[in-house]
Amino acid sequence: MSSGTRAPGVEVAGLQVSYSGAVAVRDASFEISAGTATAVIGPNGAGKSTLLKAMLGLVPWDSGLVRMLGLPVERARTRVAYVPQRGEVDWSFPITVADTVLLGTYPRLGLFRRPGRAERALAADALDQVGLTGVADRQIGQLSGGQQQRVFIARALAQQPEVVLLDEPFVGVDSVSEQVIVEILEDLRQTGATIVAVHHNLSTAADYFGHALLLNRAPVAHGPAAEVLTDELLNRTYRPGPELAATG
Repeated sequence: MSSGTRAPGVEVAGLQVSYSGAVAVRDASFEISAGTATAVIGPNGAGKSTLLKAMLGLVPWDSGLVRMLGLPVERARTRVAYVPQRGEVDWSFPITVADTVLLGTYPRLGLFRRPGRAERALAADALDQVGLTGVADRQIGQLSGGQQQRVFIARALAQQPEVVLLDEPFVGVDSVSEQVIVEILEDLRQTGATIVAVHHNLSTAADYFGHALLLNRAPVAHGPAAEVLTDELLNRTYRPGPELAATG
């Protein structure tokens, strides 16, 4: 790669992931340009969440390759933020909003450093960006669903990521929180970050994301949202097949 060429945000080649012998994702190959926002769309059980976790190295692969920012995922991980599904978070954990956001600064600190004044300022600014400065001292389980999601968006902001992966970021959130998240993701994209999010609402996909990846175990189509979100391709994506199982 020449010095004047920017590496893709995400590269996936021949990725296959199985659970207990059942294939959850097969032959996934695609490239996502840096500085773009992509919605991952498909039916329940299509492997969308599994794909994101595999891209992060959180679940093992049977085969394939994942690179982010031109690097193997394990070398790029500190530059990648992940926002999980709300249902995967233990909201009873005794941690405040402010300390949750501060966790976003840890990946870039290294093993033996602790957050200092600069990191706390960074976390405070991230919390301000999502409009939750007033609840900084609350335990995270005391917040509404939309506020909880904004806290995790703030944690991602505090990491200063170059790639952001989000699993269903708009599920269970109020309209105000949804709009805040949409604006923050667009701001990140405009500063050069690559956004990849599992998304279910077809009516907002083209407005929120410039690109779409249709997935039903294997990729069906990938490209600009206006070209991918067609009736023909969506019907192919959501058509049930005998191999579809309840994973993802």
